[in-house]
Amino acid sequence: MMSVKIEIICVGNELLIGKTLNTNAQWLAKRAISLGVTVRRITVVGDDVEEIASAVREALERKPRFIITTGGLGPTFDDKTLDGIAKALNRSLELNTKALQMVKEKYEAYAKAGRLDSAELTPYRIKMAKLPDGADPLPNPVGTAPGVRLKADGTEIIALPGVPAEMEAIFEGSVADMLRKEAGTLAFFEASIYADGIMESTLAPLIDLTMRDNPYIYIKSHPRGEEKRPCIEIHFSTTAENSKTAKDRLGKAIIQLSELIREKGGKVKTFKSL
Repeated sequence: MMSVKIEIICVGNELLIGKTLNTNAQWLAKRAISLGVTVRRITVVGDDVEEIASAVREALERKPRFIITTGGLGPTFDDKTLDGIAKALNRSLELNTKALQMVKEKYEAYAKAGRLDSAELTPYRIKMAKLPDGADPLPNPVGTAPGVRLKADGTEIIALPGVPAEMEAIFEGSVADMLRKEAGTLAFFEASIYADGIMESTLAPLIDLTMRDNPYIYIKSHPRGEEKRPCIEIHFSTTAENSKTAKDRLGKAIIQLSELIREKGGKVKTFKSL
């Protein structure tokens, strides 16, 4: 069964200048992989319509099943993600009645709760309901700006807010099931071991050999110690149709690599199943 490929595009000048850590990309990648899909690329661009449009067009050329964007859906001047997506697809931005109703209900609730003096739909608030032609809004249970879903040449484009709580809520409520359905029975499994007393340069050919003998397993080393006191986390991952197959694959590779490490004088001290 072919893996489902997705790309993530994160929008925001704050990411490019280092003001904000890109936790959205980390969360999305880990969550998407847990659903059985494959993240092929993560791109970060600034709050610029041309840059956003270019990133979307380039991603579409690679024909992923999904493109997920984060950031740039709010009411301010620098929230330009939907403008960029519309430009990439040669579509216009249109006032979406469903999205407008979502925004309207949110501000009415805020006013009723005393969080706002007025629920008036100002131009800045209406901006959040202007979507690329043919798009559908996704409910935002935490914030105001709806998420957005639209199709382009076999690719689903999902636009999510940049506020982590809002992004995660919309993903879990409206997107996770889409990815799970596309992935079918495939699921991602992982485990780690920790090795002491072996340099990463010595470990490298052992990993290569183990991966050649276990073609469904990907192995990545992560140094955790110092050069004079090496400690390396070795991460194993696979995508399989059931947990038994995954466990068998992971176990076989872990046993083989552990034995090779011990033959080189290293110690495998900890096993962690994730």
